[in-house]
Parts: sequence; structure tokens; C-alpha cells
Amino acid sequence: MNRRQLITCTAAVGAVAALPALASAESPPRMTSKPVPPVAKKVPVRIEQLGRVRVDDYQWMKDDAWQQVLRDPSIIKADVREHLTEENAYREAMMAPTLPMQAAMFEEMKGRIKEDDSSVPSPDGSWEYYVEYRTGEQHPRYMRAARQGSWREDGRDVTVNFVRAPDPELLLDANVLAEGKAYSEVSATSNSPDHSLFAYAEDAQGSEVFRIYVKDLTTGEVLPAVIESATENFTFSPDSQWIFWTNRDDNGRPDKIFRRPARGGETTLVYEEADDGMFISVGVTSDEAFLLVSIANQETSEARYVPASDPTATPVVLEPRHTGRLYDADHWGDRWVLRTNEDAVDFRIVGAPTETPGLSHWTDIVAYAPGRFIEGFGLFKDYLVRQERAEANSRVIVRDRAGAEHEIAVDEPAYALSLGGSAEFDTTVMRYAYNSPSTPNQTFDYDMATRTKTLRKTQEVPSGHDPADYVVERLNAPAPDGQMVPITVLRKKTTPVDGSAPLLLYGYGSYGMPIAASFSTNRLSLVDRGFIYAIAHIRGGSDKGWNWFLTARRHTKKNTFTDFIACAEHLIANRYTTAGNIVAEGRSAGGMLMGAITNMRPDLWAGIIGGVPFVDVINTMSDTSLPLTPPEWPEWGNPIESAEDYDYMMSYSPYDQVAPMAYPAVLATGGLSDPRVTYWEPEKWVARLRPATTSGKPILLKINMTAGHFSSSGRFDYLKEIAHDYAFAVWAVNKGWEEA
Repeated sequence: MNRRQLITCTAAVGAVAALPALASAESPPRMTSKPVPPVAKKVPVRIEQLGRVRVDDYQWMKDDAWQQVLRDPSIIKADVREHLTEENAYREAMMAPTLPMQAAMFEEMKGRIKEDDSSVPSPDGSWEYYVEYRTGEQHPRYMRAARQGSWREDGRDVTVNFVRAPDPELLLDANVLAEGKAYSEVSATSNSPDHSLFAYAEDAQGSEVFRIYVKDLTTGEVLPAVIESATENFTFSPDSQWIFWTNRDDNGRPDKIFRRPARGGETTLVYEEADDGMFISVGVTSDEAFLLVSIANQETSEARYVPASDPTATPVVLEPRHTGRLYDADHWGDRWVLRTNEDAVDFRIVGAPTETPGLSHWTDIVAYAPGRFIEGFGLFKDYLVRQERAEANSRVIVRDRAGAEHEIAVDEPAYALSLGGSAEFDTTVMRYAYNSPSTPNQTFDYDMATRTKTLRKTQEVPSGHDPADYVVERLNAPAPDGQMVPITVLRKKTTPVDGSAPLLLYGYGSYGMPIAASFSTNRLSLVDRGFIYAIAHIRGGSDKGWNWFLTARRHTKKNTFTDFIACAEHLIANRYTTAGNIVAEGRSAGGMLMGAITNMRPDLWAGIIGGVPFVDVINTMSDTSLPLTPPEWPEWGNPIESAEDYDYMMSYSPYDQVAPMAYPAVLATGGLSDPRVTYWEPEKWVARLRPATTSGKPILLKINMTAGHFSSSGRFDYLKEIAHDYAFAVWAVNKGWEEA
């Protein structure tokens, strides 16, 4: 990521009576008649593939013009809109008894947010950049202020002290940008190195098709040359004369890197990727010596570099791509530094001369150590900082140029520790963040030379929060093959461990993405109601190293599902809860997990929350027009060309494995303009589940008609969606549908 680029997302900056009494207090009287669920029409489509035949009754739900729907959801075909509208109405009617609880949870969650809040300013030369929120506003304001104090700039010491600090400068009010729009999300911003320009990427549909705007900070004018059909990835050249960005094609994939003069002018193609299976992006090295084009999928990568002194030059390949080899590259003043899995499953860090950065010149800086997964690194003039992961926790190691190392110490059993970005290279101060399931986020500045840390900010919870009221534990569940799967548990100190408590079990387990044991104020609305909240650090993520990921992909993917079930069984065996008293939750690929474990062990769950669930696996991975299909064949397999991949995928594909059985209550959610997991996946899943279930428990669908993969864009609207899902969890445990 460009050092000056700030990726923003609206995050949750987030003793009660027992559950039955609470539900009664927050629920209206019993309704006199039950809502009638919609019945989806069946239009059987026979699909023959690799000599195998499947019949899909609900393929009609996919709009043939889905690419256009992503950019303009209003044009979706009438029968799909009608069915989605009926499904939303049915869910609203069924969950009407939870409306008081949803409202109460929303007010609780909102009350835990400091509405007039701001980030710790990020220093960059003579300015400090930050984000602020004002009371009642949904979106952030992007700000800067003149810097005071001492720092190094362009190799010289600078000291500026104002008698009275100048007024902060407003760069962008995202609330104004969002006026009149059902959805508006600013996902990336960046100032030019000379501080004369400010650029931002806005998604106005939830489809992740961005427009990039450039503002002249001298005149205050937003320049008329708007960049269309982009991803959120862009960067200014170090000389501030050019802007580079990643194009998004008609199928929603990043396919080209372009550049143009920063203030507008002729657009030039910099790089075009021929392989549909690769993601591409552009950035600047930490020392601002090179522009860097990064090309990668889940198992293979390549980098190409352009000297900052000649930003219109043709990119040069650093090391050619080779299937199975991953590397991340950065430049450290006089050499290249790379993190690679070459001869190192859990990665190592190597260096190479600036002029000859290829594989034959790689030498160890941090040698490979089995079981020590190097997640990433950051470079400063005299220091290399890396983040490592083991046993579902991270640690941060500081290394100077001479090779001396020290660790930033942490003493909780489960926590989240992460490196922060920096706009400055010639500094001894790095930033990191720390939190745990019970400890609000803390932002520290750490002087790597003196080894002293300064607490810059502690997340404030206005309605009150005492970490001592909660217990955080780390358990290990035995998987069927003997592997030990970590579980992070959060509960209120007064919640008994005698099997009586309901429990929400969260999981993901794909793409090598770990789930941090982090703090969320939103979860407290469940935990304070007597729920236990647990995270299953299952295979498919990298929670215990890169091999933790490699042993749950393609033909070992079922380890993800059996790990999650093992975690549930371990929690039951240790009396944290009982079977049938667990709500399982997962989103996106975690939604696929939800579909699989629902088919495999429906008896364990009171309810399932499948957020934007990837459940129609065979059909999606056979559709090469979809944005993520070719890039994700290394993860799941290619059912178009490989019969072995097809058969294994079919054996767990949640949509295809639906069968008559006693399913738990299910809530599936989606977004009409979602390019990652298209709306028809949860729609089709619900259509197939509802006639299959023999339990009489409800199968519900919630489609956001004005948003995409990441739900509503406003911070308060987002909280309403979380409150809805958590109210469903309480409703499922208490069998609230019996009152509908």
C-alpha cells in the first residue's frame, strides 16, 4: 500500500437479565397469524459438465445482465426483484417480534461509539493527516493540520513551533459526498508527496467500481478529470507529477494499470495483465525510490518496478512468476527486501542488490524458521519491522540494520497486535495498535532507537466498559486428525460455565486470512445478555502459520468444516454451552463454512447466520465471467477442467448438498450490487433450503437492495444491520418464531 494512502472502513467501535426474561421485555405480544413464506418458482436447467450432470431449479435468479446490475441495481429483471422483495417482507414479518430488541441493541452499539471522534494524526513532512467524525454524522471528514515540533525531512532536521496552531484544513467531507445517495463509501485517500493534491476513491453503488477524484488543495477545486471504472487502488508518483491507478473491467476484475498527469491529461497504459486469474495493484516503495506493480493470486506472484526518477519508464520484472512462489517486494535505501515462501513454507525475508533483484541474488535477512509465520514487514531508514504469527497470536519484531532484534512484549492470552502504516521513511518512530476481546484498542507510537512507547490514544466507550468484567480464554480443540484448533472465548465474568449459556461461534477459514482475537463493542450486546462469544481459529486461515492454510484448501478443504465442528464439540464437552444452543456465524467464504456445517451437523446449531455466503460453489467456480472465478481456482480447484476438482467440490458444495433434514433456523444475507458473492447465491440457497427442512424452523433471506459485499456504508446504518443479525441470534436460541 502506498505510504500516503489511507484505506478506510467503517468499523464497529464496538449486567442484564437472563435471556428469556430479556426477550420478553424487548418483544411485543404474540402475533395471531404466522407469515407465509414465499415459494420460489422452479425452472429446471440441466447442466452437463465433465460427464457429470446436475439440475439447477433456481438458475433463473441470476440476471443475465448482472454486470450492468452491479453498476445500476435498479435495472434488475422484474421477476428477481419481485422475489427478493417478497423474501425481505417475509423475513421482516417473521422477525417483527425482535424489533424492540433490534432497537435496543442499536442504541447500545451507538452508545459505545464516541461520535465526535478522530484518528491519531499521521505525520507526513510539514503536515499531519487524520480522519474525524462529528456527532450524528454517518461518514468521516478527512483533515490535515500544520505540523509542530521536530522531525527529519529530506535528510535534514526541521523544528517548527507555533504560538497558536493554524486551523485544521478540511480535505473532504464524505457526508456531503454521500448526500442524495443510498450508498457512498470512500475506500481510499492519498495526498501527493508535495501536499498540493488530495485524491479519493468513491464507490457509489456498493459494487466496488470506483471513481477517483483529485482535488487541488491550493484552490480547493475538485479537478474535472474524474477517473472512471477503477478499483480503490491508486498512487501518486514520488515527484507528484503523475497519478497511477488500477482499472476495473466489465467483469469486475482489475486488468490494467494506467497513468496520467496528476492534474489531468492524456491517459497511458502502463501494464496489462493477460491472466484473468491474477490480481494487480500499484504502489510506491517505502523509500520512494520506485513505483511497484504487484501481480498475484493465492499461490503465485510477480512484481515489476519503475524508477521514481523516470516514472514514465516501462516496468521491469523483478523476478518472473513461478507457480507456487510468492514474494512481496519493497526497497530499503540501498537494496531490495522481499518476503518469500521460496524454500520457506512460513516465509523468510531476503535482500537483493538494487541493480540485480532476481532470485539468484536473494540472501537471507531473516532466515526461515518452521512454525514462525512471517505475515509482513515494514521498512524505515534504519529499521526493518516484521509481524509474525504463531498459535493464533501475532508479535512485532524490530530489527536494525546491524541485525540486532527486539520484540514488543504482550502478556494477554489472546489479543490482536498489528503494525500501523507510516508516511515517513526517515524516522525512528513506528506506530502499532493493540487490543484484545476485552481490551479496547490502543494506538502506540514506538521509538525504535530508545525502545520507548507512547500511548497516543485509547478507544473510548462512552457508555462505559470495564475489561475486568469480562473473561478472555484460549482453548484448544482436538480435530479429527489430531491437530489442535485454537478457540478464543469471551464471556462476562458472571456468565456460568455449566452448559446453560447460549454461544455464538464465529469462523472464516479461507485464503490464508487469520481471524484476530480483537475487540468489538458490538459483541458486547450479546455477551452482556449472557451469550458466550467464541472465535474458531480453523484451518484455511493462517492463524497457526501458512501450513494451517495449505492443509485446508482444494482437496483438503473439508478440514475447515470439521475443525469448526470440533470447536463446537469441544465447547460443549467443556460445558461452555450445549448442542442446539449455538448460533454459528460466518461471512463470504465463511458463509460457505456455514452452509457446509449446516448440512454436516444440523443438530449442533440453534441458528445459522450466513453473511453474503459463498454457497453455490460448483456453479460459481464454473462461471468464468464472474470477477473472482479464475483468480480463485488455486484456492478451490477448477471444476471446468478437472473431474477430481469437480467431484471434491461437489461433495461439500452447500447449495448442492442440501437434502431433507432438520435444519436449524437460518438467516442468509446479501447485497444486490455485491461483486464478490453475487446476490443470487444466498437467494438460491434459501430457495433450496426452505422446502428441504423438516424442522419447521424458519429459513430467512435479507437482501440489501442498495449495498454490496460490505453492507451499508454509513456507520449507524451498518450498526442497524449488526443489531438485526444479533437479534436473530437471540431469537433463534429462544425459538422466537413460535411467537411469530
